[in-house]
Amino acid sequence: MNAEIICVGTELLLGNIVNTNAAFISERISRLGISCYNQCVVGDNMDRCLAQLKESSSRSEIIILSGGLGPTEDDMTKEAVAKFNRLPLVEDKKSRKAIEEYFAKRKMEPTANNWKQALVPKGAKAVPNANGTAPGIILETKSCTYILLPGPPFELEPMFEKQIMPYLASLQSGVLYSKTVKIVGVGESRAETMIMDMIDAQTNPTIATYAKAGEVHIRVTSYASDKKEAAKLVKPVVKELQHRFGSSIYTTDENVTLERAVMDLLVSESLSLCTVESCTGGLISSRIVSESGASDILKCGFVTYSNESKTELVGVKKSTLDKYGAVSEQTAAEMAKGGAKASKSDVCISVTGIAGPGGGTKAKPVGLVYIGCCVRGKVTVKEFRFSGNRNKIRILSATNALILARECILEYKNKIG
Repeated sequence: MNAEIICVGTELLLGNIVNTNAAFISERISRLGISCYNQCVVGDNMDRCLAQLKESSSRSEIIILSGGLGPTEDDMTKEAVAKFNRLPLVEDKKSRKAIEEYFAKRKMEPTANNWKQALVPKGAKAVPNANGTAPGIILETKSCTYILLPGPPFELEPMFEKQIMPYLASLQSGVLYSKTVKIVGVGESRAETMIMDMIDAQTNPTIATYAKAGEVHIRVTSYASDKKEAAKLVKPVVKELQHRFGSSIYTTDENVTLERAVMDLLVSESLSLCTVESCTGGLISSRIVSESGASDILKCGFVTYSNESKTELVGVKKSTLDKYGAVSEQTAAEMAKGGAKASKSDVCISVTGIAGPGGGTKAKPVGLVYIGCCVRGKVTVKEFRFSGNRNKIRILSATNALILARECILEYKNKIG
């Protein structure tokens, strides 16, 4: 079964909004064994949208469109789909009621154009939207199936996960089952080399590697007549990966992030956490608090951007800063130890570095980062040399800080256990 994705919106073409929807949708449908043959972006223009629908419908069984389901005049995705299939738009009573309840709950009055969102092509099924007023739409025709989704990711993603994926899965004759092995501390090229024999020999299940910032994900996917049989095929492959990568694997659960894994480890060991950040500016603590239950382990986060704040808030010695500089192994160590003491935390992560684009020297170039971790008095510091723009360096710093924290906590756990 093949599909393609059409993202609708002039703002995407202009670069005003980053198109994350295409990546999200293509990744999700690949889990179902649906091949994504093409992706494109079309502006808010009826003629161009109709031309794209003509081209897409000639080669794909499933066409997934995102965006253009809003109440304004330039939102014309479902109008284009209806026109292309020569279908009238009719009101879906459940969608109208949902829109009424949405506004009533917020004590707001809907405007006349809001009722436009209750219209669907005749014969189509409306997909409830728990996070907005625009329902999704599924239209099945003889030639292909059209799936229309709202543009905002916070509306599209839960709708796709909870309602569209089960629908697409129901179209398959068999069952696809995947396990994702998430690895840190091993580069993509090395990870692939370590499993090249498995990749060369793969049939069912299949093995695919994906590089993330500071991580490598290996997805093992099998196809069988039912879920139990598919899971049975995946199990020995995952077991072999666990044998090869050992403690570098932090989870085999697709939904568990690195920060979630670190949090779970802290909880299991009854350890509290503090962060002291310079170049990352609170990015590490932000990733932690993005997960539910952060209050169980996170005591506080310091953003010590200036030398004065490093001294005043977490006790970095002025003599250390004068002799070694803010970006140094010694400063990172004192930040970690001082943060743990100031917050009375069991674990403290520290980061200091040069994110650029300015500020670098020959001795201390842009991308030089020191990351420290203090676990109940024992301090570990690692030096990193990252490349890329300011944002990439900050993201890699935060990711590697979490990786180092995990390593140090595991070392502590093994020592006391």
